[in-house]
Amino acid sequence: MSGFQVKKRVYLTFPQSLIKEPVVYNVGKKFKVVTNIRTASVTEEMGIMALEITGEEGEYQKAVEYLRGIGMRVDPIEMDVIE
Repeated sequence: MSGFQVKKRVYLTFPQSLIKEPVVYNVGKKFKVVTNIRTASVTEEMGIMALEITGEEGEYQKAVEYLRGIGMRVDPIEMDVIE
């Protein structure tokens, strides 16, 4: 079953416990999505990243659920475009 391809941008907020973890890499390995870091700011206490995620809608949703499940805050970027 093939879903619609989407390209969405989200802000990720990393809690301190996940700053040194390969979160973006893991998303690309676990789900059929392509990730593209648009910008990021990381300190010892917190990380914020704008991430573009491209893939089928279902895989995108699974990736977001995974991120939230491990403790990431995931917020859509207002100018999000679905292609």
